Amino acid sequence: MFRSLLFLILLFPALLQAQNLDEQLRAVEAELAALEAQKKVLNERREGIKLERIQHDLQAIGLPSEDYIMHSAMALEYAEAHEQAAWVAHIILPDVTSGNVGRTNDFRPDPKVATGTAVEEDYFLKYLQADSTYEYDGFGYDRGHLAPSADFRWSEQALSESYYYSNMSPQVAEFNREAWAELEALLRGYLYENPGVQLYVVTGPVLEPDLPVIERSVNKVSIPERYFKVALDLKNGRGIGFIMPNEKISYPLESFAVSIDQVEAVTGLDFFNKLPEAKENALEQILDKSAWIPELAGGDVEPLFPPDLPPNHFNTVQSRQYMGKGTEINVCGTVVSTRYSRSGNLWLNIDKRFPNQIFSVFIRKKDLPNFSFDPQIVLANKKVCFRGEVENFSGTPTMNIHLEEAIQIGVPGQ
Repeated sequence: MFRSLLFLILLFPALLQAQNLDEQLRAVEAELAALEAQKKVLNERREGIKLERIQHDLQAIGLPSEDYIMHSAMALEYAEAHEQAAWVAHIILPDVTSGNVGRTNDFRPDPKVATGTAVEEDYFLKYLQADSTYEYDGFGYDRGHLAPSADFRWSEQALSESYYYSNMSPQVAEFNREAWAELEALLRGYLYENPGVQLYVVTGPVLEPDLPVIERSVNKVSIPERYFKVALDLKNGRGIGFIMPNEKISYPLESFAVSIDQVEAVTGLDFFNKLPEAKENALEQILDKSAWIPELAGGDVEPLFPPDLPPNHFNTVQSRQYMGKGTEINVCGTVVSTRYSRSGNLWLNIDKRFPNQIFSVFIRKKDLPNFSFDPQIVLANKKVCFRGEVENFSGTPTMNIHLEEAIQIGVPGQ
């Protein structure tokens, strides 16, 4: 009994100390919870201020018309006759490089469009199955974003609103998922290369009379034949535009890059019209593709314009059509990179460097003595036409050149 009592007496201070530590721990945890709650409130306030700033900046730089709807982070003019926006304007903030909000896929009508927007049944039908899954009956077109959701991945509210049907347009699947997505990624990537810049972007379909419509859609949504996108970097004083066909695209993005003025001529829209006139004219007239497209800055060039080539002469993109056909043709382009393989064969990449090559030429080691010059040195950075059959080398159109006579330095007629 005495020993038990003595043990409790000795243990009591330790119990008090443990209880005190528990209370301290709970107090610290409560403080942390309060700080997290305060942090959440401040983050929400910060996001709200950023959204207000976007709305202010869009209006300050000038929207293409006065008849627009303003959402949290984008403005748009809805073309009721075509059941889609005539244009959507938004800003890609530097925050896009660190944002981590994921896709919401909460497609829904835009409550701010008084006449009503397109709906899900304009793009597909779905039927509930016995196993609680859906069977889908598509109408042949993707719901293509005009202002891409990923541009708003720093804000749950802005990203969710990008799924309004007012921001959708029917796009050919291969276009929406490939070239159009590549263009969207190009502009986001521009912010990684230019920290601190915010890009003013306006996107839309080229809406023309008598466009075809999705016949099975309930609102007869028009199917655009072309889309446009313009982007403006005020900090560095440059802009760029793109006009792209609504189809599977083989040519690189730079083939569709134009000045903002050229987009205005096609669409009839006046972008960034509240800038001082002299500044607006300068920004919209000048086009420096290499400032926007890293591959061009790194040495790639555009494929040659097909109408400028003589008969039976094709550019590097067209060469794919003849891959594996056994037909002898002339393929013309610029030698942008060269290398010798370990086995001594010479490889030439035309217009696009590895790993984005679109047409390659190789000369086997055993054929190099057939040349009176060193092809690696003489052909580098020159426009050249190669004559031969186009083979498939791991998916890349490739021509095997055996003789010097199959090579013509320069393009006939140019």
